[in-house]
Amino acid sequence: MILSHKVHVLTRKEELDTVRLPGKVVVVLDVLFATSTIVAALAEGATEVIPTLDGAAARAAAARERAGGFVLAGELNTVTLEGFAPPTPLALIEHGVAGRKLVYSTTNGTVAFHACSGAQDVYAGALLNGEALVERVLSAHPERTLLIVCSGSAGNFNLEDFYGAGYLVELLARRLGDGADFSDAARAARALYRSGPPEETLLACRVGRMMIERGLDREVRYAAQRSVARVVPRYDGAALRPC
Repeated sequence: MILSHKVHVLTRKEELDTVRLPGKVVVVLDVLFATSTIVAALAEGATEVIPTLDGAAARAAAARERAGGFVLAGELNTVTLEGFAPPTPLALIEHGVAGRKLVYSTTNGTVAFHACSGAQDVYAGALLNGEALVERVLSAHPERTLLIVCSGSAGNFNLEDFYGAGYLVELLARRLGDGADFSDAARAARALYRSGPPEETLLACRVGRMMIERGLDREVRYAAQRSVARVVPRYDGAALRPC
């Protein structure tokens, strides 16, 4: 198989406004914590994850679901929404998601999925599922341009998402070698990934420090694990399901 990937990285979801999505494969990253939570929930047996734009949309989506058949979780500006389950990976696993849908609202990550609706193939990426995700992209889309989208925070750059993008670029580079065309942003992300170990990097970044102050360092350490999950969530425009 001839691999001729072009690999690009967007540092914020807002940059999607400048990109043509049709024909591209898109990976959304929100390492702390939306996409890490999506991967964890599906790995724990959640049937699907419904990403919503905000709390009101999440409540509306939940109202259409069977009582007891879903978990409603979410945050706004890192504060858990009233009446919602906590939105972080371990908290949701402990809450219980197996066999149920997750109706999910976050400030950035779930919004990014809606912004990618123009792409045919959209996946949720994290450090947790890096190897499985790269295997899926290379096997299912061997000659398609790959766009890795860092969610960021309300228009701001987030180091942990860029680091996660660098991990994916590193894995791709190991498989593709000279057959891949990496953008400058992809190369910069890979350099960041190579600059330090994941747990140390995530705990030291702005969002990581904020999570430590809130007693969530265990959640950050969980999200810093590399390739411990085999689930690859694919977004079909309505929900994310394992593919």
